[in-house]
Amino acid sequence: MASNSLWPRFQEYFLRYDDLDFSIDISRMRFPDGFFERMRPLMEKAFAAMRELEAGAIANPDEGRMVGHYWLRDSKFAPTPELRADIDDTNSRIKAFAAEVHAGKIAPQKGERFKHVLLIGIGGSALGPQFIADVLGQASDPLDIYFLDNTDPDGFDRVFNKIGEHLAHTLTVVISKSGGTKETRNGMLEAAARYQKAGLDFSKHAVAVTGVGSELDKYADKNGWLTRFPMHDWVGGRTSIMSAVGLVPAALEGFDIDNFLAGAAAMDAKTRATDAAQNAAMLLALMWHYAGNGRGEKDMVILPYKDRLMLFSKYLQQLVMESLGKEKDLDGNVVHQGIAVYGNKGSTDQHAYVQQLRDGVLNFFITFVEVRKDRATGRFDVEEGVTSGDYLQGFLRGTRSALYESGRESITITIPEVTAFYVGALIALYERAVGFYASLVNINAYHQPGVEAGKKAATRVLELQGRVQKNLGGEAGKTADEIARELAADPEDVFHILRHLAANDPGIRVSGGAIGTQKFSRTGTRPGLD
Repeated sequence: MASNSLWPRFQEYFLRYDDLDFSIDISRMRFPDGFFERMRPLMEKAFAAMRELEAGAIANPDEGRMVGHYWLRDSKFAPTPELRADIDDTNSRIKAFAAEVHAGKIAPQKGERFKHVLLIGIGGSALGPQFIADVLGQASDPLDIYFLDNTDPDGFDRVFNKIGEHLAHTLTVVISKSGGTKETRNGMLEAAARYQKAGLDFSKHAVAVTGVGSELDKYADKNGWLTRFPMHDWVGGRTSIMSAVGLVPAALEGFDIDNFLAGAAAMDAKTRATDAAQNAAMLLALMWHYAGNGRGEKDMVILPYKDRLMLFSKYLQQLVMESLGKEKDLDGNVVHQGIAVYGNKGSTDQHAYVQQLRDGVLNFFITFVEVRKDRATGRFDVEEGVTSGDYLQGFLRGTRSALYESGRESITITIPEVTAFYVGALIALYERAVGFYASLVNINAYHQPGVEAGKKAATRVLELQGRVQKNLGGEAGKTADEIARELAADPEDVFHILRHLAANDPGIRVSGGAIGTQKFSRTGTRPGLD
């Protein structure tokens, strides 16, 4: 054996769950001797915090809520019989509803069967279902799926143009916990208008996934939508993929949601172990802590070597960054925590940013995701005795070695194939790793004050826009400065609002050259106001 072989270190730091056929290799992270022992007190604290979380402790003090996404895949861990029944009943209803849609018992207004799903949501209410659709989707699925996941009018138009004449056979699922999320509300209104224009009753094609008693819940009930499924207040958006948020579209697409939940439950069981060396999620959290000195000083690059996992990095971007990106710790100290996440897929990345990873600024660590099974169809040799999958494996191992030789550290996670079970296991692994890491650095992973601040700021902008529209000059026009003084507003805010209005309202004219002297006037009626 070569003297510089990493084989001994690999054997020491390679964890395999034989019964799950899953492994994680941290041997290419250069943590020092004694690191695990030094981290032991923080690990014990993190294990205790996770036990309390699963037992039903108030984990989000901002809202006085429990955080129970782990209960979703194994309801026996829910702290009360009522919660267990709620989880089980919801899952049974989802499966029954999907089966009736597939059988044509629940059918579109104008007959035949539903053939497509249009999902309207944002953030975790769309990103999770998008990931699942891409990773598990097949040409033979009973329904395919489209998404409205923003409030971009052009984006709406593009999706509806793709659906085209198939709208009559499209089932729309609207997802919003509060029912007041403006992006989702806007998508719902645009969709309803499209159905109406096509001579269709939106309510006969619509399903709600929302909080019980929310604005959307009441609206769907009043208007006779097909059905409603609950969003529990103890499940956050970024961890909602195993609630009705993810299970309703997955079941409609024909995916095995029982196996999906079983994979997550199996990983949860393994990562309840209090021996860090046997706990894949704690190993991940420890490596994140080591790589970034507990301060997020290095980015997390996710490189799955499988096309089906291309959206995994995008999914983890929200899970990790929204959970860990916090200004203050649990003691109220300003800490500005977080870990930046990005990635795409291998070996595509070798023809893109791996050049910088190998030779550029060393501000990252990598997680390779390996899938051993190449394809479901038969073998095809691109050279004698060599397949495309052999090349993919060679690129993964070669890139890993080349990066390590250049001082770049990596983790490797391996699953045997991409199935509902293993996708569920991967999601559970990272959800628990995020929880552990948050405890290690003493932050709350389960609130998002920064997101709420952005929503409030947007509301203020829209309120100002309404006042600007009412104060536009006549033929003479007014400058942004003049309108801002009248409204006691920031002239830059007013200027940007005016430019937006002018780009979208043909009744607004812009004259003059320099920013400060440009005048805005109305030459026609105000859309939606007059």
